Amino acid sequence: MNTRVVTAHIPNELAEQIDQLAARLDRPKGWIVKQALTSWVALEAKRHQLTLEGMADVDAGRLVDHASIEAWAASLDKPA
Repeated sequence: MNTRVVTAHIPNELAEQIDQLAARLDRPKGWIVKQALTSWVALEAKRHQLTLEGMADVDAGRLVDHASIEAWAASLDKPA
C-alpha cells in the first residue's frame, strides 16, 4: 500500500489524548490517527450519500408538509 505523510496542527489537549490512547492500546500514534481519519471519512461519505438521497426525494416530490409533522408530533403526547 502506498502511503503519504499528512501534517496537521492540532490542539495540545488532543495530541495528549492521542498519546494516552497510543500508550493504553500499545499502538503507534500514527495508527490511532489513521483509525480516526478512516472512521471520520466514512461517516462523512455516508452523510453525503444520505443528503443526496434526501434531495432526490425532494426533487421527486416525496415530502410531508410541516403542518402534518406538527400534528403527528402533538399526537405523541395523547394516549392511544
